[in-house]
Amino acid sequence: MATVTAQQFRARQFGSTPYGNKTVLPFKLKTNAVGAAIDSSQATGLAIADVVVLGTLPAGMLITDSTVIVSTAMTALVTGSLGIAYVDGVDSTLLPQSASLFGTGLVLNAAGRLRNATTNELIKLPKDAYLILTTAGAANAKASTVDFVIEGEL
Repeated sequence: MATVTAQQFRARQFGSTPYGNKTVLPFKLKTNAVGAAIDSSQATGLAIADVVVLGTLPAGMLITDSTVIVSTAMTALVTGSLGIAYVDGVDSTLLPQSASLFGTGLVLNAAGRLRNATTNELIKLPKDAYLILTTAGAANAKASTVDFVIEGEL
């Protein structure tokens, strides 16, 4: 029987601190009584297939997990996909942009905590990317609060 030792690349392990270099980036989406995203460029409620730019993920981030926290649910039947689109609009062969990189069919119409259930390998962003939510199922017509948490290392 052979003993196999896999070589691990540890060049991203910084310093001698016990807590490492983990990064947690939170993003919040709040909608008003008509379902429009508060402090956004649109005054009307979120419709089916709307793409909401939640914020920017920095180049070089090694993404390890994502969580969606629905604390105040959207209108019945509203679902969504969580993914990325590159800030410069140009796709990458290293990691293609994907509207569903972190999941699709995410239930936004019921309170809950949704963990990333995709089976993607660890992802290192080659350049700055927008975190995007693409709505589906139904238009939102009520006040809601949804938090998105992206975890990784920088």
